[in-house]
Amino acid sequence: MRAQFVLSEIGVGLRRNLTMTIAVVVSVALSLALAGASLLVRDQVNSMKGYWYDKVEVSIYFCTKSDTRNSPQCVNGAATDDQIAAVKSSLDNMPVVQTSTFENSTDAYKHWKEMNPDNPLISVLGPEAIPQSWRVKLTDPTKYDVIQSAFAGKPGVKSVEDQRKILENLFGLLNGLQTAAFVIMVLMLFVALLLIVNTVRVSAFSRRRETGIMRLVGASNFYVQMPFIAEAAFAALLGAAMASGLLLGGHFFVQNWLASRVQFIHFIGLGSVLAVIPLLVVVGMGMAGIAAFFTLRKYLKV
Repeated sequence: MRAQFVLSEIGVGLRRNLTMTIAVVVSVALSLALAGASLLVRDQVNSMKGYWYDKVEVSIYFCTKSDTRNSPQCVNGAATDDQIAAVKSSLDNMPVVQTSTFENSTDAYKHWKEMNPDNPLISVLGPEAIPQSWRVKLTDPTKYDVIQSAFAGKPGVKSVEDQRKILENLFGLLNGLQTAAFVIMVLMLFVALLLIVNTVRVSAFSRRRETGIMRLVGASNFYVQMPFIAEAAFAALLGAAMASGLLLGGHFFVQNWLASRVQFIHFIGLGSVLAVIPLLVVVGMGMAGIAAFFTLRKYLKV
């Protein structure tokens, strides 16, 4: 009987404050969707780091004839076969090196043209302008400094470059998006809290006669407060359901449309999204219930 009464009171409260309830549901949905998105962006960045850092290489570029005037480390001319072989010998004795692949000028020029088909320098430059290199894959991609310190400035070596520098800009952009989503999420959660507080206040004021009668017949504080807390929690549950739908919709958009067009990104799977949804439900309902409880202590004298 008591449960039936509480449920009926929830329905009455939601109908009396329909517009404010809708505002609470929408604001909670948006804030929780942003919260889930920020968590998924974090997982995406970590997944991409693990995927791409495992594939990046350190390139040891050798001097060419055209470098003698522009690069101080190449004043002695193009790298000789002995100098290239000496670098290979040193690489073979380094535990941090997993594999090393040599790329001659012809292959490097071919790859450069494939990556820059519209570059006007193609008609001017030849294979001799592209440096030969050792492409080194490390057992631990963070140990780039070991290769840098071992070969930078060696005879015939023009430069030592780490491909991670190219990826850092992408990861920096994604981390920036995550921070922006987090800031907006905090603002939306604050707006949602204000709406929940105001909704509970209006609901308590509009039903002050009923609560007064309940106090006269000896109803406990918890029994009087429970319908209001349940209303807020139910509205938050609807918002969490909407947020979950938005995240699932975004996931299916990414997997069915974006993934086929951006193939260099290893996107996270459905499991990551499903793992976030229960957290959104708990946070949403907990936030609403706690906000309603403390609001009632001040505005509902029981």
